[in-house]
Amino acid sequence: MKFFRAVMAASVLAACGGQAASAATGNVLFNGTITATCTVTINSNGTMTVNSNLQSLSSHNAGGSAGSAQVDTTGGVSLSVDPVTTTTVPASDVTATTWTPTFATSGAQTIAETGTATALTVPGTSTVAVNLSGTKSGTNRFSAGNYQATVTLRCE
Repeated sequence: MKFFRAVMAASVLAACGGQAASAATGNVLFNGTITATCTVTINSNGTMTVNSNLQSLSSHNAGGSAGSAQVDTTGGVSLSVDPVTTTTVPASDVTATTWTPTFATSGAQTIAETGTATALTVPGTSTVAVNLSGTKSGTNRFSAGNYQATVTLRCE
């Protein structure tokens, strides 16, 4: 009987030895989600200078310079500048000033100078030039002294 079992096992093994084992496959899926995002890095602050009639204090005037920032985005966001709310003016300047912030971009997306929120649809890096102009109306003029205003660049 032991011999019979050994012969039987050997014959089954021999019969199966010529057949390939059946193969099986499976697919592994990978999912990922990237939300629309952006980062703002300030490169440099701007400088305002006064014009000859003392009614414009602006980064656009001769000797002035725009502030600079870098925006990195996935696209699907909006870039804007907030109205100026924080200013420091000399005590002698008691007349109203109208502050107008603007921006323009180059790089992944080009935007001509604007003060209006603008969609960034293209992913990548853009350089943003931020400008600020303060103006006096009528017979009002800027006084001697130091002026400072804060422009918030917003990407959301």
